[in-house]
Amino acid sequence: MSTVPNYTLASRPETSRIARAWTALVRNMLPTLILLGDIAVIVSLSCITGIGYHVAVYSEIGDILAFLNVGAFAATIFVVPNMLLHEYRLASFLSLKPHFARAWRLWNITCLCLLMLAFLAKTTVVYSRGWFVLYYVSTLATLFLLRYLLVQVVLNASRSGLIAAQRTFLVGTGQQIGAFVQRYEAARIGISIVGCRFLTPLPTDAPAATRGQTLDRDLTEAVESARYLEPDAILLLLPWSDTPLINRCAEMFLALPAEIHLGPEQILHRFESAQLSRRGPMSSLQLTRLPLSRFELLQKRVFDLLFAGLALALLTPALLAVMLLIRLDSPGPIFFLQRRYGFNQREFRIVKFRTMTTLDDGGEIRQAARGDSRITRVGRWLRRWNIDEIPQLFNVLMGDMSLVGPRPHALAHNHDYERKISLYARRHNVKPGITGWAQIHGFRGQTDTDDKMRQRVEHDLYYIDNWSIWLDLRILVQTVLSPAAYRNAH
Repeated sequence: MSTVPNYTLASRPETSRIARAWTALVRNMLPTLILLGDIAVIVSLSCITGIGYHVAVYSEIGDILAFLNVGAFAATIFVVPNMLLHEYRLASFLSLKPHFARAWRLWNITCLCLLMLAFLAKTTVVYSRGWFVLYYVSTLATLFLLRYLLVQVVLNASRSGLIAAQRTFLVGTGQQIGAFVQRYEAARIGISIVGCRFLTPLPTDAPAATRGQTLDRDLTEAVESARYLEPDAILLLLPWSDTPLINRCAEMFLALPAEIHLGPEQILHRFESAQLSRRGPMSSLQLTRLPLSRFELLQKRVFDLLFAGLALALLTPALLAVMLLIRLDSPGPIFFLQRRYGFNQREFRIVKFRTMTTLDDGGEIRQAARGDSRITRVGRWLRRWNIDEIPQLFNVLMGDMSLVGPRPHALAHNHDYERKISLYARRHNVKPGITGWAQIHGFRGQTDTDDKMRQRVEHDLYYIDNWSIWLDLRILVQTVLSPAAYRNAH
């Protein structure tokens, strides 16, 4: 690093313009190669699975042209939305997290469209259902693997300089630039910091003329340095509320052939999914998205209805036996109904097998503790194995609850936790569940300390932010099989 005028830190331009042009060319070509890779995977696997399946089952290779047609249709349906959403940009492959959910969702839509086209064209009898299932599973797995490998390749190539990261020049106070560098690992987000200009800090009571002269001097020197370094982008690390300063900086840097970006405001550190939203001529900064999209809500509801209905049908004899045991064990109703908050804090009555001698549902409710004398003999066994929760399948069918989600709490406890724990109420952005991510990690039962409740809330919020059908299936399986799901049951 070398020092060029006052407060400006910069590195010399890269060794060779030819090398820079080459790496830039690779960076621009890679998205096209990724797009072609998706097409190649989808079309080739249509033929490979089709031929393989027909050879194994029918001892013939089948209709190769038909397999090619299916692959071509599938590739078109899968690739076009990705292009429209700019998913093939190099920047999209600097993080793995969003890719699996995106590929899963879009491949499901693609296959549904294929089935609809086959139905409308009356060609469903031409294609084997066994082959289609094989094609669906193998292509999805390959797309997952391809995206994992691509992210690793792009990250490693970006760090090593094989793919030119975006050459960026930073402008801001020393504190703002320092905070940016400390928070973000530049190579991991596709940025190569080639220089920066520290704006001179001045006291708030400095005369306007002095402030203007100092700013003009700083920006003139910054433009000179940036012109020498030839960055791809200028990143203004300025407070968004200081409109005059942003306007003046933008006016000065418009003289350079570079992109101009307004850096992340501190509020964005709290909202990782914030993005610019456009509605006609209006632009807004969208801080959060719906917890679940309309399509995701439909998936989850169908999943709940199918599995809740199946579970009730299979468990009916066992439920009748439990009802008889409760009736014989102690006086009182078989079921216990208690008010809870559901989706969007709408009140509903949760259904459970009665396991205690009391039916508390008032302003003060004492949580059950280990060795609690209020728990009946049968109730202790029901609570130990989570059997008391099974009647909530009726809540699921009625739409008050989901099979998987944050566990609802009694109203009295809910009000108390909202006062003590930040973001607690966000748990109500989805339907409550019979089981959840917190429960399979052992955070169930009595929450006698704020720390226990805070950890449960953190797990619930992770579930909301990372929901998928596969996650629901995993939680259901672990609820039955994992020892952690039975921990703290009393």
